[in-house]
Amino acid sequence: MSEKIGFVGVGRMGANMARRLKDCGYDVAAVYDVYTAGAAELATELGCEACKELSRVTELADVIFTVVTDDAAMLSIFTEDGLLKGADGKTFVNCATVSPSTHLIVEAAAEKVGAKTLEGCMASSIPQARQGTLYLMCGGKEETFKAVEPILEQLSSSMRYVGKSGEAAKVKALVNMVMNINTAALAEGLGIGDAVGLDLNMLREIFSQTGANSNVLKTDGEDMQIRDHECYFSAAHAAKDSGIALELGESAGLNLPLAAATKAQYDKMIAEGLGDLDKSGIAELTFKGRHTG
Repeated sequence: MSEKIGFVGVGRMGANMARRLKDCGYDVAAVYDVYTAGAAELATELGCEACKELSRVTELADVIFTVVTDDAAMLSIFTEDGLLKGADGKTFVNCATVSPSTHLIVEAAAEKVGAKTLEGCMASSIPQARQGTLYLMCGGKEETFKAVEPILEQLSSSMRYVGKSGEAAKVKALVNMVMNINTAALAEGLGIGDAVGLDLNMLREIFSQTGANSNVLKTDGEDMQIRDHECYFSAAHAAKDSGIALELGESAGLNLPLAAATKAQYDKMIAEGLGDLDKSGIAELTFKGRHTG
């Protein structure tokens, strides 16, 4: 555990990953976030530095985890005066769900300055980040994966090395696309059940014992029913990730009506001011008498 760890992006996911590694005995040396108050609060909790400059994170840490929002944010931090300044010998583990092409751009830029990158795509949520039970899909050079594998083992209950850079991002986009479609379908099923007067507790129980069962039913079914949309994975992120998958499919010449329809629903949530709700909030568009826009 000799590596010093840094985090860029310490919202609820990044912060809980940092807490987990601190609990496991790692030296979390630096955190950075555009929301400086949150970074400062976490730094006080962990006993590390809340960096004002990205290059300072690179200076203080050997392995830097990035947990940012989207492609633009990812590209903005990997610059010559940002994380890549003084980055020779450093390793960046990039956990955001971004386009495969962005990972390739970042990898090439890092290699020019003697740094290494790894995709650490996550298929879990906030509680799992804190507990160290994330499911990780990793992409990049295998030797880089092997070098940081002991750290990743402390964050995950299971992980899979997928292949070269960009491949894990493809898998993660498809994971989220299918999850989003399942979520939209569940919202419509429960919405119809509610509209025709069925007992939703009974309906969810029957769903769970038939072909309608899914992990989304377990995580979101009751929340849809009782309108508890505390955010673990936002509608805005669902729209973004479904968009990444759509672009992949369309580039391969595929017709994807379900993915397109689901993205349109999440885009509608954003347009109607519901983008910060959890993905379960899609039920607000399907249950009779709820959100009217």
